[in-house]
Amino acid sequence: MKRRNFVALATATTTTALAASAPAFAQANYPDKPITMVVPAPPGGGTDLVARLYSDLLSQELGVQVLVDNRGGGNGNIGTAIVARAKPDGYTILMQYSAYHSANPALIKDLNWKPDDFVGVAMGAMAPHVIVVAKKVPVDDLKSFIAYAKANPGKLNYASVGAGSVPHLGGVLLNKAAGLDLVHVPYKGSGPATADIVAGQVEVLIVTPPAVSGHIRNGNLKALALASEKRLPSFPDIPTTAEAGLPGFLLDGWFALFAPAGTPQPIVDKLNAAMRKVGKMEAVVARANQLGIVLKDWPAAQMNDFAKGEVETWGKVIRDNKITIAQ
Repeated sequence: MKRRNFVALATATTTTALAASAPAFAQANYPDKPITMVVPAPPGGGTDLVARLYSDLLSQELGVQVLVDNRGGGNGNIGTAIVARAKPDGYTILMQYSAYHSANPALIKDLNWKPDDFVGVAMGAMAPHVIVVAKKVPVDDLKSFIAYAKANPGKLNYASVGAGSVPHLGGVLLNKAAGLDLVHVPYKGSGPATADIVAGQVEVLIVTPPAVSGHIRNGNLKALALASEKRLPSFPDIPTTAEAGLPGFLLDGWFALFAPAGTPQPIVDKLNAAMRKVGKMEAVVARANQLGIVLKDWPAAQMNDFAKGEVETWGKVIRDNKITIAQ
């Protein structure tokens, strides 16, 4: 072999070997720069609260800063699409709200992302939904509210954290279950929705406890019932919907960490291990109890399978009840 050809072959072989080893090197050294955790909702809502519950401690655990980036709007689709299009290298991740992931695909035509664009990393928190009313509403329990709403058809507004969100779907299902005519008013996240119900601009909100726990405790909002099978230890005085006279009305939400599809499994596993470790820390457990959310110690595969099941479940609910964005 001529020397020129030999050198060219050797160079090509070395370059190929280096290129092949680069991904493995990157995975082994992950992370070595800041990580952006996108929240597809405004600050102050449940998704944002859960993201910030983890972010600082994740920074300590991973050895790099985990930055929360709120990208609200578009019913959660703006922030979600950003992560769907991001490089699958573990440096752009998504703290996602259940309805955005599970309901939007069935509600919105020409969605600019799909559930398969993501891989489930870890469950941040699960939360039942609580039915709260503004202070001005002259009721103190669910039965009285149902009677009051029936006496005022079309005059009471219920807020949601966006068209297609669990609070929106919950309001539709509450109307159906109790025979009510509550009017839907969508907001861009639970922060703005909560602000308006506290101000008395809307009468009803069905939402996860983190968004309203402080307002329930200080009396700014009245909690009528928890749409769950069990009471929350952090709110022992709030009855379940069954106890309050509306059996069968159950509504759970969740906040979970996702990464773009194609993210290497070692990176997914490292993020999952860090999330699970943080979720067991005493301060995080105490804060979760205070907020009224439930932490789940799930491996990545369980989170991913659960998310796929939720897309199927909520898609069926939406189709069976003919729920649309306009409701």
